[in-house]
Amino acid sequence: MSKNGSAVSIKEQNKSAASSLMKKNIRKFMNNKLALLGLIVIVIMTIACIAGAVAGVDYNTPNPTVLKQAPGNGHLFGTDTIGRDLLARVLYGGCYSIFIGVFCSVLSSVIGAILGAIAGYFGGKTDAFIIRISEIFQAFPQLVLVMMLVALMNKRGLGNLLFIFVITGWMTTFRMVRNEFMSLKSETYVKVCEAFGMSKNSIMFKQILPNVMSPIIVSTTTNVAFFILQEAALSFIGLGVADSTPTWGNILNAAKSISVVTDQWWIWLFPGLAISLFVLAINFFGDGLRDVLDPKQQ
Repeated sequence: MSKNGSAVSIKEQNKSAASSLMKKNIRKFMNNKLALLGLIVIVIMTIACIAGAVAGVDYNTPNPTVLKQAPGNGHLFGTDTIGRDLLARVLYGGCYSIFIGVFCSVLSSVIGAILGAIAGYFGGKTDAFIIRISEIFQAFPQLVLVMMLVALMNKRGLGNLLFIFVITGWMTTFRMVRNEFMSLKSETYVKVCEAFGMSKNSIMFKQILPNVMSPIIVSTTTNVAFFILQEAALSFIGLGVADSTPTWGNILNAAKSISVVTDQWWIWLFPGLAISLFVLAINFFGDGLRDVLDPKQQ
């Protein structure tokens, strides 16, 4: 058989093996009922929130004639303390909350992966320097550190919150990627790449990093839930985004009043359910991805 024929045969075998592995992983994921349920809930809630925003639901116009109205009579989730439709606010607020979770999770994972790759591959003083930076951030509980930074910036806004979450949320991915790189950089294929004079950037990001992508994807997915909960916690205590931005946490902020908690249960129940369902779905989905993608779980 000619060399060209052998090369084509090898490529076909590789494609067949990759296709077989993908089918096996999809089958394994589909057999995980909780993970599949989590994915369905995530898709349904995300589509509902986006559809509500695209449809232009009125979430911000007070109506004094229907203050604190219970669910029903044209308001499926009832109205809040100044007569705004709660369903519209939950749908529109979901766009903000989900965006915050996804944006911060992805960007912090990118930063953590880059720093982890550099620290793990080069080692020595470079590793020690980046480790010291991460230890400074880890010296405080993350929520306390976020609260301190929010207070220091002395301005509530979506941009500030995104910035603070990203610069305080990269350590988990950093540690994971660093440990993987320290283990993989001694592998034979890395030594071969170095012997052939391949650049360090190519070795790090084209040869080693693809072998670490599975745990990064899982970590990024589960971090979405973490950042949504952090935003809700900060907004509930008045340190999150501005009150005019209807995130799920800001909607819950109205439930700090004892009268609202006891007499207007729908004002805190529906945004609380939205947060709980979405976070639970993310965790189920993340666990399913871990079972499929992480070789240590297989």
